[in-house]
Amino acid sequence: MNLPPSYRQFLLYSDGWGVEEYSLWPVAEVGWVRDVLPSRVEAWSVPRDEVPDDLYFVYGKKQNHHAIRAEYLPDTLIVGLWDGDLLLNPHVMTSDGEWEAWLLAGWMAGAKRHRSFWDLMKDLCTP
Repeated sequence: MNLPPSYRQFLLYSDGWGVEEYSLWPVAEVGWVRDVLPSRVEAWSVPRDEVPDDLYFVYGKKQNHHAIRAEYLPDTLIVGLWDGDLLLNPHVMTSDGEWEAWLLAGWMAGAKRHRSFWDLMKDLCTP
């Protein structure tokens, strides 16, 4: 499985960036959530209603942060922290190989999802 293009581009530029809770991790620290944060997977593994595509695939301001598919969480790749977990989801991939990117944070009781790592970082780093 290939990493998403925008994340690969970042790694060509820098093997990690930032400090503490606002950072992208070096490749050596990146891993699958099921291995790195099994307690997070357990916390989200309570039965939930199925989220239909017409609700799930809404991005931007109209997105419902509670409309996540928790069953995807174990297979997400955690790449850093930004006042929450920065995750890449290989279950949702664009035709050009981008993976859906999540900011999963307890303070919002859900995830802010983006179409790509690039879109997530633009959102996080734009005032």
